[in-house]
Amino acid sequence: MQRPLDLDAIQAFVLVADLQSFTRAAEALDSTQSAISLKLKRLEQRLGRRLLERTPRLVRLSSDGQQFLPAARDLLAAHDRAMGQLQQEGGRFSVGISDHVAGIGFAGVLSQVNSYDPGVVIEVRIAPSREVMQQYERGELDAAIVRREPQDNDGELVMEEKIGWFAAPQWQYRAGDTLRVATFSTSCKIRDLALRRLDDSGIPWMEVFIGGGIHAVGAAVSAGLAVSALLHRTAPPDVIEIGARLGLPPLPLAQIVLHSTLQETRCREVLRTLVAALKAA
Repeated sequence: MQRPLDLDAIQAFVLVADLQSFTRAAEALDSTQSAISLKLKRLEQRLGRRLLERTPRLVRLSSDGQQFLPAARDLLAAHDRAMGQLQQEGGRFSVGISDHVAGIGFAGVLSQVNSYDPGVVIEVRIAPSREVMQQYERGELDAAIVRREPQDNDGELVMEEKIGWFAAPQWQYRAGDTLRVATFSTSCKIRDLALRRLDDSGIPWMEVFIGGGIHAVGAAVSAGLAVSALLHRTAPPDVIEIGARLGLPPLPLAQIVLHSTLQETRCREVLRTLVAALKAA
């Protein structure tokens, strides 16, 4: 009888395939990149097949890896069903995510998390960072993934994101003109930061659109109404970054932090996978 496959290695393989990164998979599994590489090397040796093509900048499935991936998912799903029957339930937690962090690829993030462990129920709330933190501090959320304010030191730093000036390709602006700006609500710190940078640079501006969320502001930018300061991950696919070309002031990196009170191991693992998937999105 042949030795059974190592489920930990199978899980690592699926995460690397989904996240396209050894680093992100290691973060999701609370492991190291070298440990993940060793697991996959042993899995490839066990199967006698090369599953991944590795380059300095890219990780992708080989033809054998593409063929093996559905079976690997089936193995993990069978394991989860067996464990779920013993544990009765898979666990549940709530997480708030800043709308700036969720971005436009959030459906893919949820798909990757569900592939990792479909037995855990996640309640997700997407709102401005300040609102998410208020809910977390009231005990309404088990975890929060938000943008860190400059004066704060709380939370675990999980990633840094670029902020840029975005506009529709056809949008026109000449130096000296009053800059037409689309902004978020007055409680948004990114709004305050962007307008302060314009003031400090001596660039005249006027608000022509105020949106209550990322989708509203993104729509205004795509429609050619104005320019707006957006995290790169939240910019609509049909707009372009125009800050350097038009001499607009540079904006600092946004620091994204995780707050969590989760104690149950399975839920903590799913939360780590969610963070890793957000970073890879």
